[in-house]
Amino acid sequence: MTMTRLLRECMRRSGVFRQIWLLAVLLVAAPAAPAGEYLMYVGSYTGKGSEGIYAYRFDPATGKTKPVGLAAATDNPSFLAADPSGRFLYAVNELDTYAKQPTGALSAFAIDRVSGKLKLLQQVSSLGAGPAHLSLDKSGRYLLVANYTGGNVAVFRVGKDGRLGERTAFVQDAGAGVHPQRQTGPHAHAIQLSKDNRYAITADLGIDKLLVHRFDADRGTLTPASPGFVAMEPGAGPRHLAFAPSGKQLYVVNELANTVAVFSYDPDAGTLRLIQTNPTLPAKFAGKQNTAAEIALDPKGRYLYVSNRGHDSIAVFSVNAGDGKLKSAHWVPSGGRTPRHFAIDPGGKWLIAANQDSNELKFFRIDQRSGRLKPAPGSLKLAAPVCVVIIPLE
Repeated sequence: MTMTRLLRECMRRSGVFRQIWLLAVLLVAAPAAPAGEYLMYVGSYTGKGSEGIYAYRFDPATGKTKPVGLAAATDNPSFLAADPSGRFLYAVNELDTYAKQPTGALSAFAIDRVSGKLKLLQQVSSLGAGPAHLSLDKSGRYLLVANYTGGNVAVFRVGKDGRLGERTAFVQDAGAGVHPQRQTGPHAHAIQLSKDNRYAITADLGIDKLLVHRFDADRGTLTPASPGFVAMEPGAGPRHLAFAPSGKQLYVVNELANTVAVFSYDPDAGTLRLIQTNPTLPAKFAGKQNTAAEIALDPKGRYLYVSNRGHDSIAVFSVNAGDGKLKSAHWVPSGGRTPRHFAIDPGGKWLIAANQDSNELKFFRIDQRSGRLKPAPGSLKLAAPVCVVIIPLE
């Protein structure tokens, strides 16, 4: 039925029937996103040409993007996370001072799925300086943040409107590591929940530990597990985490040692057992310096990817389907300098690398049979991109 006929029919109806027909008119008139299209948000370090979070429309069928532009102006949104419904976006503001206090901030945004723009809902203290990572629990009711400089983690309640409410948990880490510059104190770099939402794992780069807490999904609290931590190799510098889709393995990228540690994970007890350690760099790497950064698995858990800053590459590992161990690594240039972060699209067909120091995003097709990366032509220019989040529009 055409729009004109729908409107005429609507006027002929009365009461509740008119309301139903009016709803039909609105559904027909509403602009629809192309099937399978994504919204892609990119966080950046502000200054030197960047103002905050930028948005793009991305078609995974063709690899083509359409710039939305600046989605929200905000300071140093260096890590982003979307809630499970895709209605809200959260950002750390990586600052050492906020509201004249020695802390960073968290920003909550509502996503306009039609325009791609972000509406600031609120900005609050992250309860620690230099927030570096955030994540949401599986229900989207709690936001967890790791404050790098502050060396602590905190949990905030999330309202139905996306706004952050009361703090429900706060844990201050303590100790030091062996690195004379990077490990003089605790540096919580990431906090991630297990697949069953029962345990929170914190990677603390400064003290070479994975801290394990029981997570109460009703109250948002953190309670030390038993044992409450796993000690990494001295000087490893655990940075980011990735759980296997099965929830039975945890992969940890060590920034300072340039390694990936593979743990078997017992979801009932929340315990971790190291089963393998792999270098993120080729044996013949002759560079003076490298720091490993991001880690992620493809949606099916068949391949694992790690970014190298210095070698400026993405390391690609295949995953043993039985025990989760890694094998047959190879390396692909990241297409720029200093790939701080990358994202894999929900369909597992694309990897998008954020090359911070060459100011560009590089796209790679993922070979579904081998996991290998094939660079797509060209790149997207953007000042200091450091985090990519992809949100399906369907």
